[in-house]
Amino acid sequence: MPDPLPLEDDPVLLLAAGSAGLNAKVTSRLEDAGFRSLRPSHGYLVQHLIEGPKTIGQLAELLGMSQQGASKSVAELEELGYVERHRGEDARVRRVELTDHGWAAVETARAARRDLRRALRRRLGGEAYEELRAALLDVATWSGGMEALETHSLRQDA
Repeated sequence: MPDPLPLEDDPVLLLAAGSAGLNAKVTSRLEDAGFRSLRPSHGYLVQHLIEGPKTIGQLAELLGMSQQGASKSVAELEELGYVERHRGEDARVRRVELTDHGWAAVETARAARRDLRRALRRRLGGEAYEELRAALLDVATWSGGMEALETHSLRQDA
């Protein structure tokens, strides 16, 4: 059995650690702003509601899960006040959309990511930051992750 790569040489673990650390900072910012009940996994559902309301079936398909799983996630976010369901033209179909509270959480998370970008630029310096950004973009594109991100098909288990 081959020896494992040292942690500082394993790109998968380094990217995972960086992502986890930065996500923790965004989560902390959300908690500080009063959005204590949100978890990073909620973002996978919320991202699909930014462009407009969706049905449970649409959300299930986009998230790659069962309708029962999507319904459970929606019910959790609904109980927390981030989403609400409305009857559509067909009374049997209910559409899920973000509430004002949900939109406020989205804006807080976006502001936290902008602030992290500025903090990284200060920490690394402008040139090193741009090199890192370009390298991360190249890796994300090469690995297929950028396409998944752009099409909102990046999944929690990805």
